Amino acid sequence: MSQNLSAYRIFYTVANAKNISKAARELFISQPAISKSIQKLEDSLGCRLFIRSSKGVSLTEEGNLLYSYVKDAFDALSLGEKKLKRSIELGAGHLNIGVSSTLCKYILLPYLKEFIRLHPYIRISITCQSTNETLKLLEEDKIDIGLVGKPEEVKNIQFDFLEEIEDIFVAAKDYLRHLKARGIPKHQILSHSTLMLLDPHNMTRQYIDDYLHSNQIQIQDFLEISDMDLLIEFAKIGVGIACVIRSFVQHDLDCGSLAEIPLKVPIRRRQVGFVYKKQPLMMQSLTEFICCSSSFHSLKTQSSGPVTK
Repeated sequence: MSQNLSAYRIFYTVANAKNISKAARELFISQPAISKSIQKLEDSLGCRLFIRSSKGVSLTEEGNLLYSYVKDAFDALSLGEKKLKRSIELGAGHLNIGVSSTLCKYILLPYLKEFIRLHPYIRISITCQSTNETLKLLEEDKIDIGLVGKPEEVKNIQFDFLEEIEDIFVAAKDYLRHLKARGIPKHQILSHSTLMLLDPHNMTRQYIDDYLHSNQIQIQDFLEISDMDLLIEFAKIGVGIACVIRSFVQHDLDCGSLAEIPLKVPIRRRQVGFVYKKQPLMMQSLTEFICCSSSFHSLKTQSSGPVTK
């Protein structure tokens, strides 16, 4: 487009008003400025756009052709403005969330359910990846917010704490009885069993690898599984000992389908929370989600008692 938008705005207004003086009043600019803009537009396009008379101005054949396209363009802009205003009034928008499948199921869903109830017009997209991949997507601006285990470094991002999680080792009681029958003492259970862990790219796996290494626990046999739900199910049927998050299997521990492996040195608790980029001006949908999650977290904390950080 060889002309700027203001030149076409002047052309469009004059064509509708059919009078330069009236157009000048509508646009709050002088008549000479309008005449100069039209002359410049005609020179640029190489044709006359208006026929001037004592009664005002009218479009030439070329002017009518240009007007049909300019009118469509300004109608489209006007419609876009109306839809945007309506979207803001309804609280509509789009929010892209990154989260691992495990945290999505066990932690994100309650927050998401409350948010959708309060903001039904905001469209939600969820990208299920590991915490490391979620942080990378956030850095590349491919997601708006992520739910992750707290990273070691939080430069240029905001971390909003939600809750603490505790990693534990669990197994079916029959599996533990078989180990006992083989004469394996309790303090050597992890070293002499099939240990089921998440894949090496997962932050939880890296955290557990550090724990095993720092406590000099040598693993002879292990099985890598990409999903914690599968870890839990495999543990229930006696495939081996699984490293899981306590709150995710609390019901199974209470009913006896799984038993916790006692550890000489407990695994240090980890923090989970939402991460997003620190920006002076954030999307309304992201701002609403942060406010909603903060309020919902406060209600959960009050109903469950104090949270130890």
